[in-house]
Amino acid sequence: MTRIPDPVELTQTLIRMDTINPPGNEEPAARYLGELLAEAGLEVSYPRLGENRTGLIAVVPGESSKLPLVFTGHLDTVPIGAAPWESPPHGAEIQNGRLMGRGSSDMKSGVAAMAVTALQLAREPKGEGGVVFVFTAGEETGSEGAFQMKQSGVLPDEAGALVVAEPSGNIPLLGHKGALWLECIAKGKSAHGSMPDLGDNAIYKAARAAASLEDFFSSAEIHPQLGKPTVNVGTFAGGSKINMVPDSARFRVDLRSVPGVEHARLFEDIKAHLGPDIKIERLIDLPGILTPSDDPWIKQVLDIMARVQGSRPEPGYVNFFTDASVLTYALNTPPTLILGPGEPSQAHQTNEYCVVEKIGRAVEFYLAIARDWVGA
Repeated sequence: MTRIPDPVELTQTLIRMDTINPPGNEEPAARYLGELLAEAGLEVSYPRLGENRTGLIAVVPGESSKLPLVFTGHLDTVPIGAAPWESPPHGAEIQNGRLMGRGSSDMKSGVAAMAVTALQLAREPKGEGGVVFVFTAGEETGSEGAFQMKQSGVLPDEAGALVVAEPSGNIPLLGHKGALWLECIAKGKSAHGSMPDLGDNAIYKAARAAASLEDFFSSAEIHPQLGKPTVNVGTFAGGSKINMVPDSARFRVDLRSVPGVEHARLFEDIKAHLGPDIKIERLIDLPGILTPSDDPWIKQVLDIMARVQGSRPEPGYVNFFTDASVLTYALNTPPTLILGPGEPSQAHQTNEYCVVEKIGRAVEFYLAIARDWVGA
C-alpha cells in the first residue's frame, strides 16, 4: 500500500523543485506526483506543454453515476525577484510555524494538499461520484497549460463542480476578476534629433494614449462583489537613441474586468478610445468567474466547512485571475470554488510563506468535500 506523505513534507519537496516560470520546468514535479498517484491506483496522464514542461491529470478509480468533481492547482511559480531573501527561496525551511519558500503559498501547499487528498480517496470505498485532479503547467504566464489541456481535449467534457487551490488562507472564494492584457503600439517617422519637425515622434503619441487611460473606468458601475474594473499601464518602451526622433513606441496595459463587462466589447472600446494612431494586440484574454452564493453545492460546501472547523465561513472574492478562467468554461461552467491553504498576501512576495497548520486543514476540507460528493 502506498504511503501517504505528510502534506507539509510533500509541500517542502515541491518547493525544493525549481519550477520558476519562465522557463517552467514543471515536468519533474508532475512526474513525481504522478508516480505517487499511479502507485496508489489512480489513472494518470501527462499533457505536454513544451520541453520539460508537462501537467498532470489523475483520475480516482471507480464507476461514476454523475459528473466528476474536479480539483485543480498549478505547478509553476513566479521568479524569485532581485531582493534578498531571509532564507533560501527553495530551502523550504520552517520558521515560527511558517513554511518559507517560493511557491509555498502560490501554490505548492495547495497542490500538495490536493495530492494527499487523492491518495486518501484511492484507499476508500468508491461512491457514486467521480473525482479528477488537474495540475497545470504555465499558469503564471496566462494559463498556458490550462489552455493546452482545453485545446487538446484531455479534460472531462463536463464537471459537476470545480475546486481551485489558489491561496485563500482557507477562506472560500466564489469569484475573481477577468484579465485582458494588451500591447499598444504607436508608429512614427524617424529624423535627426536636431530637426524634430522632419519626423513624427511615436513616443509622444504613445505617451498621450497611455496617459489617457488613467481614468478610463472612472464612471464604471461598481460590481456588488468585485468592485470596479481597473486599468494599469505596466510597461512603456520606445526609441533607440537620444538624438533620433523615435519611429516606434509601445506600452502594455493590464485591464481587470468584472462580470457584465464583455472582453470583446471592452477591446473595441479601448481601441476607439485610443484612436487610429495606436495599434492594439491581445496578450492575455481571461474572463472572470463568479458563482452565486446561493448555489446549492456552494451552500453544501459551506456547511461542510462549518462542521470541520466549527464555524461557518463567510465567502469572499479576489482580483487576481486563476486557471478557473479557462477550466470553468472548458468544463461547461460548473460552480467554482477557490480554496487553498496559502496566504493571498504572500503570492509573488519576497520571503513568501505559508502557515504550516493551514496545509493540514486544507486536506481536511478537500477530503470532506470529496467524500460528500462521492457519497462516502
